[in-house]
Amino acid sequence: MKLSVKLVRSTIKRQEVQKRVVKALGLHKLNHSKIHDDNPVIRGMIYKVRHLLEVTEVNE
Repeated sequence: MKLSVKLVRSTIKRQEVQKRVVKALGLHKLNHSKIHDDNPVIRGMIYKVRHLLEVTEVNE
């Protein structure tokens, strides 16, 4: 299974750690989305910035 991660809130005025996590997920602009494998590393990154993202499951 894969996860589709979409940036729905801006990283302006956010902690530097949160900005780095969003960048590590491959998200750059608002409404930009990226598909990632579902694993504990990605789940942890999503959990750190869950208030900025919209996550949906994607079947292959």
